Amino acid sequence: MNIEELVRDSLREQASRQPSPATGFADRVLAVRRRRMRRLATVAAATAAVIAVAVTVPLLDSGRTDVRPAEVIDGVVTHPDQWPPRDLIAVGRTALAAYYTADTVPTTTPGQGVFTRTYWLLDPRTEKYRKTTKWSYVAVAPGMHTAAVLEQGLPAHRIGILDLTTGRIERWIPVERGVGAVEFSHDGGRIVATTYDDNPDVRTKSAVNSTTGVADWMAPRGQSGRTGFYVLDTASGKGTWSGVAKDDTVEGRQDFHFTRSGEQVYAQVLTDRDGSERFYGLDGEGIAAPADEKYLRADVEARLSPNGRLAALGLTKEVGGSPGKSYSSIRDPRTGKEITKVRGSHLLAWADDRRLIAWERTTSLKATYRPRLVLVTIGSDRVVPLSGTYQDIYTKYWAPVFAER
Repeated sequence: MNIEELVRDSLREQASRQPSPATGFADRVLAVRRRRMRRLATVAAATAAVIAVAVTVPLLDSGRTDVRPAEVIDGVVTHPDQWPPRDLIAVGRTALAAYYTADTVPTTTPGQGVFTRTYWLLDPRTEKYRKTTKWSYVAVAPGMHTAAVLEQGLPAHRIGILDLTTGRIERWIPVERGVGAVEFSHDGGRIVATTYDDNPDVRTKSAVNSTTGVADWMAPRGQSGRTGFYVLDTASGKGTWSGVAKDDTVEGRQDFHFTRSGEQVYAQVLTDRDGSERFYGLDGEGIAAPADEKYLRADVEARLSPNGRLAALGLTKEVGGSPGKSYSSIRDPRTGKEITKVRGSHLLAWADDRRLIAWERTTSLKATYRPRLVLVTIGSDRVVPLSGTYQDIYTKYWAPVFAER
């Protein structure tokens, strides 16, 4: 599987949509967060001052890329020499909580395989990423000390609540219907678990690719075993299941995600417009999009800024050079009108109300797309590398999972 295919298949599955902690969420997690917030207060104040100056002069920066090898630049924890990362990457209160690589593993059925993830989870004690092959799917809770996990062999019939510090399961949440994905709500107090009656990660061999000379692994198009979703209380594990009607605009894996308010869910659908999404009430019935999310795209992970005033949209402009520059649109979430553009080819997560974490290309527009994780700022053309760079087919691509510290 090449990098373009993994970008397509994996980035839209991410659970980087897990910002602030829940009121009343596990006391242990909140206590840790309060301690971290006290340590971050000084850095946050200094960073806010820098951002306030930068935003007043849109896109007048020289466009330089900061490649200093120091691990901490302007309050940013960066490792530009590491691909994949071994040590913590973070910007303010947003951090890379985990990441995964993926391979399609052939099954005993001819022409069939399973898209299989290998995760690296951040150990809060050592601030290093620790490899695990136990889990088929992982979502990290705000506070980054707890994760919801699914065992191998989807769909799973229990959800594990994992202590990231000890690496042990605190408890299991049993479910009657098989689950293929989990995600925390914006406040961390609930989990949405997408249910399937078969494995959403099954792949089939396509015809031989004329470029590579080998057959590609493809997800089924226009068919899905998705049946609905659970909404579960994180602390108690109690909740309800809602069925969702079968839909031929859904492919094999189309997971549900909470909206910002947590009062609705949405999922990507297959239409003529890339990134299209459909919204549902918590009873499983289709509804109109919330006013501040109707212009968002399911394939752009960052979505709304923390204050809800800005919307991250897709790639809109590329400029030649070596390397080329990519720009994505920042819009008014209520009107859809573009406010400005910001560097980055894939906007992944908001670090605060003016800075985002993104993938950005390191090659010319004519060369193979080789990205690195970067920090970009609205009102500036400056790019700060956060990770090393994808090099070649012998270096695995990895997909990030972000959470608020």
